[in-house]
Amino acid sequence: MGSIELPNGNRQRRRLLQAGAAAIALGSAGALASTVGAQRIIRIGLTPAFVHDRHALMAEWRRYLEAKLGVTIEFHPRNSYRETMDLLHQSRLEFAWLCDYPFLYLKDLVRLLVVPVNKGRPYYRAYLLVHADNAKAQGMADLKGAAFAYSDPYSNTGYLVPRYWVRQLGENPQTFFRKTFFTFSHRKAVEAVASGMAEGASMDSYVWDTLTRIKPELTARTRIIGASPEYGFPPFAAHRSVSAEDFATMQRVLLDMSNDVAGRRILEQLNLDGFTVGELRLYAGVVDMMRAFGEY
Repeated sequence: MGSIELPNGNRQRRRLLQAGAAAIALGSAGALASTVGAQRIIRIGLTPAFVHDRHALMAEWRRYLEAKLGVTIEFHPRNSYRETMDLLHQSRLEFAWLCDYPFLYLKDLVRLLVVPVNKGRPYYRAYLLVHADNAKAQGMADLKGAAFAYSDPYSNTGYLVPRYWVRQLGENPQTFFRKTFFTFSHRKAVEAVASGMAEGASMDSYVWDTLTRIKPELTARTRIIGASPEYGFPPFAAHRSVSAEDFATMQRVLLDMSNDVAGRRILEQLNLDGFTVGELRLYAGVVDMMRAFGEY
């Protein structure tokens, strides 16, 4: 994979990445894993790709990993992808469950650990949503001039994909919509459409499916009018400074979750079948879209 270049006009995101690069120099010295006394602590970042307001589930998963690994586990949920990316830049995480878009931005800082498996395959899609009462809209072309909710400026399905769809129509994503705003959560993007705050949104099919299971009254107020091709599922990544031994141990524990009762119970609540050893080629479609915007 080549080096990543940002669009010339996107100064804010350029500054953010430059700040992250500076943080590497300040935060990379010393051992990566933190310790308290003799007890090692492994820190795992969770982005909005994970429905992280389910506190009981997070506590159960933490206890499971601690029992398997013999270390203290700290989950670090964040409300934006940028926050998790910054923690990785500052060497304050050993592992993170990332969206595929920031994973590709951070390709020199992280390594692919495992890829979640959903519905038997390591893939997901973007869903284009409108309000359930909108019977006319059949695709992105029908949302020209609409108010559109993006989930996060580093989200594949919630930002990159919808802009790419607009570009495929021969339109400019900067002027196609009447209004755009960020919700910094796929769930909040659904809520924005359901409440009428936005006329359209694009979101992660995995989060949509999970919300349909746990909050069906919410997703019932919206309607899917389009779906993207499949992309590699948002991956679990390891910071590049994680040792080969720690990398292999965490990978083995995640891969083995589907092989015991406690692990399967957590996976069921996560709406996952398990994890698999993935390959970078899973994310080729995302790379193609990034290149279309001069970002890769």
